[in-house]
Amino acid sequence: MAKALVVGSVALDSVETPHGNVSAALGGSASYASVAASYFTDVSMVGVVGKDFDPGHIEKFRSRRINMDGLQIVEGKTFHWSGYYQREMNQAHTNTTELNVFADFRPKLTDAQREMPFVFLANIHPALQLDVLNQVRNPKLVAIDTMNFWIEGQKQLLTEVIKRCDILLVNEGESRQYCEKVNLIECGRELLNLGPKTVVMKKGEHGAVLFQKDRMIFFPAFPLDKLKDPTGAGDTFAGALVGYLARLNEVNDDNLVRAVHIGTCMASFVVEDFSLDRILKVEKDELLSRVHTVRQMVQLPDIEHKSVEDHGKP
Repeated sequence: MAKALVVGSVALDSVETPHGNVSAALGGSASYASVAASYFTDVSMVGVVGKDFDPGHIEKFRSRRINMDGLQIVEGKTFHWSGYYQREMNQAHTNTTELNVFADFRPKLTDAQREMPFVFLANIHPALQLDVLNQVRNPKLVAIDTMNFWIEGQKQLLTEVIKRCDILLVNEGESRQYCEKVNLIECGRELLNLGPKTVVMKKGEHGAVLFQKDRMIFFPAFPLDKLKDPTGAGDTFAGALVGYLARLNEVNDDNLVRAVHIGTCMASFVVEDFSLDRILKVEKDELLSRVHTVRQMVQLPDIEHKSVEDHGKP
């Protein structure tokens, strides 16, 4: 088992969905990703919060044995996002984004963090992602996530980051926005041509697609009939994927398939409640049950060659 480094935002989120609302609840890309990864390996988190950040939140991370040496606590207020989801809950709508101390965030890695072999750069400014890439020493795997805001305003810098990563994680809308194409297959191939060995396209309730040079694999999501808050699902997916690969400590085609499958199942937990409340309580047997269920969903019988021969062929 190898250690994983997660760099991203730690935030306070105010969220409203058709199933309720929360105010100033624990959130942020690094928060979700670190907790998800911690189920599989030792995690070190790098982020920044203000003096208003509840120490109880830090204890939540420590309860998952996440190393918090990289969390900077500085004067000012913590990054705050306020938004809502409508009935279909497949898109977040932003009310306000208050960067606060996150606006001046500069990741500072310790010597131990620089040596960590598995690195996940969550959704932060591409310049900060590049800064971290220049600090780490010979990582075995680098995975990155991004968002439409950086694609629109920092595309050139983001492209430099993509060229240096092993796994790029994007959703459908981000793929289309970056490539300026509608067809997602075309987008996947174009993103691969930038340099990453693997592109994982997140499709929300419809699962994910793994793109590599010589293959493309579709992964269904675990079917849910009750969904309370989708916030953090993509970060949870990514954190579990990287954490699982770190646990295996070997990146190959089969392990990547296993990791994406694990990621989709872990993400199915976080949407069942607000903030990190559900993801902090996942039991091993629960996860394994969902992994098994999804595997059963995609089992198909073999089709014999002779059963598809041309009918009436002369």
